[in-house]
Amino acid sequence: MEWFLTLLTVLQIVSALSVIGLVLLQQGKGADMGAAFGSGASGSVFGASGSANFLSHATAIFATVFFLSTLGLTWVGNKKTTVPGVLSGSTLPATGDVPVPVAPVAPNAPPASPAKNAAAPASATEPAAAKDVGKPVVPK
Repeated sequence: MEWFLTLLTVLQIVSALSVIGLVLLQQGKGADMGAAFGSGASGSVFGASGSANFLSHATAIFATVFFLSTLGLTWVGNKKTTVPGVLSGSTLPATGDVPVPVAPVAPNAPPASPAKNAAAPASATEPAAAKDVGKPVVPK
């Protein structure tokens, strides 16, 4: 593809320079008035009336080549090449292989209290019997 880009660039430059040269060689419409009075137009390189036809046809051909090479360069320049990315060789896991996420525990939840044991000693805050009203309570 690189050779095609080089070929189109060379064609465009050659055709552009040719069009510029051919336009500068051509005479304007007002220059024909001198030829009507016999100013020696018959001794020209292309003949008496052949220069206008040859130069205008050559200009049209080189202008067509210029426009076609410009379109070709535009087409080649706008062609986007895809570059493989970092993850181009990786594959996604199948839908059945995805683990189910576990809900996280709330950070401010109170800790679970242990179960009460029936054989635990009596606490010191139990009310004393009526006869032991004045005595201090000592844990057993």
